[in-house]
Amino acid sequence: MDRRTFETYEEFWPYYVAMHSKAATRWVHLTGTLTGLALSAYGLARGRKRYLAALPLIGYGTAWPAHFLIEGNNPATFGHPAWSLRGDAQMIRTMLAGRDHELAETARKWLAENG
Repeated sequence: MDRRTFETYEEFWPYYVAMHSKAATRWVHLTGTLTGLALSAYGLARGRKRYLAALPLIGYGTAWPAHFLIEGNNPATFGHPAWSLRGDAQMIRTMLAGRDHELAETARKWLAENG
């Protein structure tokens, strides 16, 4: 578990992105989250509330192994769950807006300064 402390989310954000420095990790997060969202929405549309479990199960079930297998680190969620959830949403919005290169630059800069 990471023991770093942050005073604000804005201070946490570059660290969060740095923990996703490899594009493959970010894309696994995006794919898992969107798949979980799609299955949850499908379940709700069909009146099957148990499908809501798809979002955390598929989202985290794909994201966490990516940290160990691709990134070689622990998920930021383990030390900072609320800010990590917010960071995940911000990272995915940034990627869907076609600005993944900004995330790569933020990660590179944070790692150069703190790595």
